Amino acid sequence: MNEINALSLEKTPFEMIGKDWMLLCAGDKNKYNTMTASWGGLGVLWNKNVVFAFVRPQRFTFEFMNDSEYFSCAFFGEEYRKALSYCGKYSGRDVDKAKECNLTPNFTENAPFFDEAETVIICKKLYVQQMNEDSVIDESIKANYNGDDYHHVFVGEIVKILKK
Repeated sequence: MNEINALSLEKTPFEMIGKDWMLLCAGDKNKYNTMTASWGGLGVLWNKNVVFAFVRPQRFTFEFMNDSEYFSCAFFGEEYRKALSYCGKYSGRDVDKAKECNLTPNFTENAPFFDEAETVIICKKLYVQQMNEDSVIDESIKANYNGDDYHHVFVGEIVKILKK
């Protein structure tokens, strides 16, 4: 993989995250987890290029996101759609997702990612905050939540983008 500049991304965040999905990964060589995410964003905040990732507290990856200084967002070709579906359906508490999906773990900047990804964004965690019902303005958003399972938003500075 080669390092590229953020301005060299060929797809929009709407395609990358909303349409193609991503694997959000955190942890270290000893223990890590990944989950499929189709909610998130890329942008500029605090004069930095950042990723916004949203994780519910009951997800196993949440523990790793909280405990890790770095995380990654890995983007795959359509041929990996089945693997991404699997990683969104099953918990790393119960199965080895990498093994089940034939994904090869790799590590850089203390963030796990998978060799099979076409693009990997390595992020340094800057900010975490739990979303809450009191801050919801559009009532239709509440249909995405069952009680108090509001996502936490993780803001990470993009420190490296790798491209095949």
